[in-house]
Amino acid sequence: MATGGEAETEAPAPEEERDWSEMTPVCLAEAFSRLALEDLWRGAMACCRSWRDAARSRPGLFAALDLEPGFAEATPGAEAAAWWTPAFQRRVDAMLRSAATLAVGELREVRVRHCSDDGLAFAAERSPRLSILSIRTSPAVTDRSMLIVGACCTMLTELDISNCYEVSYRSLEVIGQSCQNLKVLKRNIFNWIDPSEHVGIVPENYLRECPQDGDREAITISKFMPKLKHLELRFSKLTGVGLNSIPGGCKELEVLDLFGCANLTSRGIDQAAANLKNLETLVKPNIYIPRSSFHMGRYGHWQLYDERFQTNVFQI
Repeated sequence: MATGGEAETEAPAPEEERDWSEMTPVCLAEAFSRLALEDLWRGAMACCRSWRDAARSRPGLFAALDLEPGFAEATPGAEAAAWWTPAFQRRVDAMLRSAATLAVGELREVRVRHCSDDGLAFAAERSPRLSILSIRTSPAVTDRSMLIVGACCTMLTELDISNCYEVSYRSLEVIGQSCQNLKVLKRNIFNWIDPSEHVGIVPENYLRECPQDGDREAITISKFMPKLKHLELRFSKLTGVGLNSIPGGCKELEVLDLFGCANLTSRGIDQAAANLKNLETLVKPNIYIPRSSFHMGRYGHWQLYDERFQTNVFQI
């Protein structure tokens, strides 16, 4: 009873205590499906055995392994330089192996960097439904594992092998023959014209080993990947020979990214683009190239000067 004119107030009801250990595996798995990748791996699965078992009961939880946000948010410097160490590669491989094992054949998307041949081969052999594979900047990946990818992951629609210098045109040929629904290919390389942005992060010897057979790769792409809609060849060393082959084989291209392709001329790019009837986006080289970067004697005739350096693409 209230006294002295004070209104009667009710005591707050005690909060209901919940025992999470009583949740069924089905309910737990449903809750885990709403977690971010890091929360699932480092939180729920590390909590206790019953939660780990509940997560494992639904392979679909592990259908995607996307480490790209972590790489994108990292600050340049010592942290990025550490990615090039064997210890970091082992960590990426461990996650790749775990994801492939836990997914039980349901792994459909992989976005990692700095994995190895062994880690990639392990995942590919266990992931027949894989449709998106991004292993950009994986210096230890070679044709050996990429041939396994081609044999085992025939449902690929998107592939990113940018900065993977040990992957050659042979892998592109096998992937093209096996993965006939491939729509997106990213085969970019590091900026070799002005590598200063990579100094202190990417080993110098690796920067010097950038692929030289851009024309052969372009010809292989045009021959074996006819359904491509999106093609990136940033800083590729292809010439007009390789570029001219692309419209003949990749007739469905909608996006062509040639940024940094310093061996191309504006005239050649325009001619190739004119033969791509579905092209919607064309990224031209459009970079500053110091005069000292080229040796004019290599081209034989001074009349090439006007075409090569006085176009709208190369502003000197």
